[in-house]
Amino acid sequence: MKRVTAIVRPEKLEPLKAALLGANISGMTITQVMGCGNQHGWSEFYRGTEVLLNMIPKLKFELVVPDDSVDGLVDLICDTAATGEVGDGKIFISPVEEIVRIRTRERGEEAV
Repeated sequence: MKRVTAIVRPEKLEPLKAALLGANISGMTITQVMGCGNQHGWSEFYRGTEVLLNMIPKLKFELVVPDDSVDGLVDLICDTAATGEVGDGKIFISPVEEIVRIRTRERGEEAV
């Protein structure tokens, strides 16, 4: 099992959510986050003083999927979330050692 974490633009919430549900992803967690990368934010003036706004609002999608689903999922996220501009986001893939469904105590893929 792998955890796929995608950091994307906020305006991609509905298109990406719809694409993931259309691909029969059984569950996801979506969090509003702030961050910076190559985009580095922008400067604004507040009461005559320049202020660097380098934390940019993003959304974090977290999904746990079987190993053989990762490549297709990455392609789906890239196809849906890409605008071709700096700030489109990143995808992180990491191993998941164990999953436990609290209600039934099922473990492994059955718990997803």
